[in-house]
Amino acid sequence: MRMKCFRAFLIVAGFVICLPILAVVLGALKSDKELLNSLSAIWGDPGGKVEWHLLPLYPTLQNFLDLLFFTPEFLVVFWNSVKVVGGILLGQMFVSIPAAWAFAKFSFRGKRALYMSYVILMLMPFSVMMLPSYLVLNGMHLMDTYWAVTLPAVFSTFPVFIMYRGFVAIPKDLYEAAKIDGANEWQVFFQVGLPLGSPGILSALVLGFLEYWNMVEQPLAFLSDPSRWPLSLYLPEIDLQRAGVALAASVITLIPAVFVFFMGQDYLEQGIAASGMKE
Repeated sequence: MRMKCFRAFLIVAGFVICLPILAVVLGALKSDKELLNSLSAIWGDPGGKVEWHLLPLYPTLQNFLDLLFFTPEFLVVFWNSVKVVGGILLGQMFVSIPAAWAFAKFSFRGKRALYMSYVILMLMPFSVMMLPSYLVLNGMHLMDTYWAVTLPAVFSTFPVFIMYRGFVAIPKDLYEAAKIDGANEWQVFFQVGLPLGSPGILSALVLGFLEYWNMVEQPLAFLSDPSRWPLSLYLPEIDLQRAGVALAASVITLIPAVFVFFMGQDYLEQGIAASGMKE
């Protein structure tokens, strides 16, 4: 009985959590006239009131057509997000994987202190690191460029932490067996470390995509040219008179994140489980 009640509670809680997303998706199918009548109070009608019906009266794809074929700036900011997120994840693969491997499999003086500094930096919010990052980027003349958003994220410590835990979870006997068979350090890394540590690597990439696809503070602080803005800054700029287009843009923005999450869900669970294991 308790289990049934608990399941019912989870179903209700899940529906409540998903309700705003469902409202956005169904709202994108509403016509401009229907949205105008529903949101007239927001647009300054003193006698109006917000009346939101979940299901559209006359579903239409016009908002998506207007967005994709008659809103060229949306395509620009969409590809801006693709370039920024793709550059960040590619850079993290070249920086974070070797760093995590070194922490997991090599012993050197100051290793623990350096690792603790990584953890401390990981816990610091962007508001603390914003001014130092601004001074460094401004000194390198990288402000208002894609590098201003990409470089600080490439050297983020969070993916190192996730990947490190994935490498630590690999039994040491496998490394020793590979060395007995005559493999050098590079062969051990590519033939043993990367394949067996792939859950941690992929989970870090999935989490990184979900974070950087929706980042707001970094581009808001370091990018002043609207032509370089990502989707996360473009959506709030859409006028309320184009509420249908704004809802359609929100749906399209949500699709890549949902796709990446479901494709990497298994690796994400494995990586999080490995990150919770003690050394």
